[in-house]
Amino acid sequence: MVSLKQVSEFYSILQSSKTRKLPAIILPGESPILLHHHLTSKLFSTSSIASLPIDPEPSDLSLKLLSILSHPNWQKHPSLRSLITNICPSHVSSLYSSNPNLDPHIALNFFHFIARKSGFKHSAQSHSFLLNILIRSKFFGVCEKIRISMVRSCVCMDDVRLTLDCLREMNRDDNELKFKLTIRTYNELLMMLARYLLIDEMKRVYAEMLSDMVVPNIYTLNTMVNAYCKMGNIVEANVYVSRILQRGLRPDTFTYTSLILGHCRNKDVNSAYNIFLLMPEKGCPRNEVSYTNLIHGFCESGIVDKGINLFKKMREDGCYPTVRTYTVIIDALFKSNRKLEAINIFSEMRKSGCKPNVHTYTVVIDAACKESKLDEGRGMLDEMMGKGLVPSVATYNALIDGYCKEGMMEAAGDILELMQSNNCIPNERTYNELISGFCKMNNVYKAMVLLSEMIKHGLTPGLITYNSLIQGECRLGHLDSAYRLLNLMKENGVSPDQWTYSFVIDSLSKNKRIAEAYDLFNSLKEKGLKANEVIYTALIDGYCKAGKVEDADSLLKRMITDDCLPNSSTYNALIDGFCKEQKMGKAIFLVEDMAQKGVKPTVQTYTILLAALLKGGDVGHAHMVFSQMVSSGNEPDVYAYTVFIHTYCNTGKLKEAEAIVARMIKKGVLPDSLLYTLLVNAYGQLGLLDQAFDILNHMFDTGCDPSHHTYGFLIKHLLKENKNDARLDFVPNVSSVDVADVWKIMEFETVIKLFWKMLEHGCSPNINTYAKLIIGLCKVGRIGVAQRLFCDMNERGICPSDDIYNSLFNCYCKLGMYEDALRLLDAMMASGYLPLLESSNLLVCGLCNEGKKEKAKEVFCNLLQCEYNNDEVAWKILIDGLLKNGHADTCSEFLGMMETMHCQIHPLTYKLLIEGLDAT
Repeated sequence: MVSLKQVSEFYSILQSSKTRKLPAIILPGESPILLHHHLTSKLFSTSSIASLPIDPEPSDLSLKLLSILSHPNWQKHPSLRSLITNICPSHVSSLYSSNPNLDPHIALNFFHFIARKSGFKHSAQSHSFLLNILIRSKFFGVCEKIRISMVRSCVCMDDVRLTLDCLREMNRDDNELKFKLTIRTYNELLMMLARYLLIDEMKRVYAEMLSDMVVPNIYTLNTMVNAYCKMGNIVEANVYVSRILQRGLRPDTFTYTSLILGHCRNKDVNSAYNIFLLMPEKGCPRNEVSYTNLIHGFCESGIVDKGINLFKKMREDGCYPTVRTYTVIIDALFKSNRKLEAINIFSEMRKSGCKPNVHTYTVVIDAACKESKLDEGRGMLDEMMGKGLVPSVATYNALIDGYCKEGMMEAAGDILELMQSNNCIPNERTYNELISGFCKMNNVYKAMVLLSEMIKHGLTPGLITYNSLIQGECRLGHLDSAYRLLNLMKENGVSPDQWTYSFVIDSLSKNKRIAEAYDLFNSLKEKGLKANEVIYTALIDGYCKAGKVEDADSLLKRMITDDCLPNSSTYNALIDGFCKEQKMGKAIFLVEDMAQKGVKPTVQTYTILLAALLKGGDVGHAHMVFSQMVSSGNEPDVYAYTVFIHTYCNTGKLKEAEAIVARMIKKGVLPDSLLYTLLVNAYGQLGLLDQAFDILNHMFDTGCDPSHHTYGFLIKHLLKENKNDARLDFVPNVSSVDVADVWKIMEFETVIKLFWKMLEHGCSPNINTYAKLIIGLCKVGRIGVAQRLFCDMNERGICPSDDIYNSLFNCYCKLGMYEDALRLLDAMMASGYLPLLESSNLLVCGLCNEGKKEKAKEVFCNLLQCEYNNDEVAWKILIDGLLKNGHADTCSEFLGMMETMHCQIHPLTYKLLIEGLDAT
């Protein structure tokens, strides 16, 4: 509650703040935000008033109910019919709590009457207020039933606490509304606590029961045994088994079945089996649960065949597999890679009349997705929903995980939407899978949006979340953002691990910031972390790529001294470094050294050696290494074959190259874009342009997307073919032009010729063709040709992709063509695409530099209404953009706009902004 004094003080500060741009007011427990927004949103906004815990509706409706219930035939009252659809448990609670002296007959009858409404379920609270009324009137007979109903109504921890407090209060001897707990209520209470695994509370309730002189029966003691067995605590469970015997009671099937479960949870399946064998001797028939617990124990211990044998013997013992039994077996078979058997059991289950449940379908869907059979998984989801089963979060997650691993992010997003539309709340794993998927597809800004969504829904990002995001930023070379995320995770109480730092060190090394990477590596010890093989390998690779091979070799020796064993990737990085330095003797020594240390050379190891030998013209030794690779059990992959094809193509030996291609296809290794591109260039070099375009057609037919290099080589050879064209007189020595320079000299007419040639050879230009050409042109600033291609594409009815829009937008911004950038921005956002924030930074800063602040403000406002992570907007527009470009005043104003539009940013981001503004 905000006091009048606080309001007065805030008004005073507000008046004095008008002369200063960015006063920061931080209330305890709140994020720092700008003062004017803090006042308007926290003190005086209608949204904050609405969020206060004042809900007049229950009391209003309860008054109407009270009026209706005062009539003799209230069940037939016309007003009740109109109200009944709106009545929820909170209204019933309000009615009873506001009227403790309500006639107990009416209160009880209404309680049962409303419970018959479809979908209505009384809460623990409505039970407690009814009990107060009934006990007050000495209706003890019915109170016992209501009390047990209350215990069974618990659906969350809050309900459990309320029920415990309520029942304990009734049980007090000094309470005027005393109603002592019976053995039945105690048992129900213990079972409820066992369901939530509240073991300490169970012990306390059991002690209270003994204190009340209520004698535990077999149900009481079995509940205690079962609870401890669920936890795998056999020692404590046996304490209560002893008490069963001490009281002259006999352990029954439930007791022994619980002990089987306990031993299985304790990874002692042999003891579980001994109890299973003992049951008939003790006169306790085994039931389906006994069998299922033991089968599950065998399967979890990896003894699947024993589990299956037990499964087959169930019927001989008069037991029939339940849905859980089948599910346990199916799950175990899938996990053991025995897919056909799992599918057969699944079919047998359905034929036997045992209907699969949600868990069964989830197991099957998950297995299909892990096999990349995503259509089957999706079909299974539709089948289960068609049968009226409601998928769980695990069901949806299995499909989302499958789609994300295949890079099918749109399909994964569709499942998320379906999940939410069916009122299934995503959990941390849902978001982690999606974030990881988007990061792997280099759509980190979409992953950052999901981080915001995750926090908004009350979920806590963990180590997996932050590691995925940091890896994604590092993969794109966005090291500033990676460092900011690193700081953000620390602020949120998540400790970075070896993997976190491995991503940053690897990215620093790849970006030739090797000294910085080494400093971070050396700081790990003081952070309480030991460098793992991934970190060492990243640093060794960085040194090698920087030409510091001897330093990399020294680091390998340090790695071994630190008891961190190098793996094949570590050796491969160093072998590659020595090969590039033409120190083949040292490279061969390392291959022998890795074998001696028990690290087997991989296909990549041999490929590195092959590439070095072929580059040096030593084809004979290269073939010997290739034979050694095959004989050592390493099947060559496409890269191993490609090094040979590259050599043959460079020397004009196309027949040899074609023979290698035929050989690899026969071995089941399919060519990739790089290999096809080498062939395209080789044919073009020999003037065999038709054959080069035939290769392009083959790429189209096999679903292999040509790269921008593929099109670059084709255009280069088209230019060479047209070297007598008067339009190309300005190009010196067209035949020897580098493919990277093709984009600088090609004109739109060359593109048209490329398209005609493609059509002649049966491959029609598609979205990928336009994308590769436009992106290639934009990278070198050839916006005129790129624009014409963009128009041509639209005229042909091909919708631009995200990449095309962003390449054009970025090029406009880099060239200072801000009006064109603004027009394109409107078009792309209207088509549902978002501009990259790095490009938006260029536009906003460019407009500010030209004095077009209002236009920059409009762009920024539009960005704030899009699906971006607000921290990223602050980092990349305000900090990396306006502040670094000297627009502190505009930055201050834009930050105010963010707050006015309720864009919450992290306190750490806010701190960075304030420090940046103060520094100016």
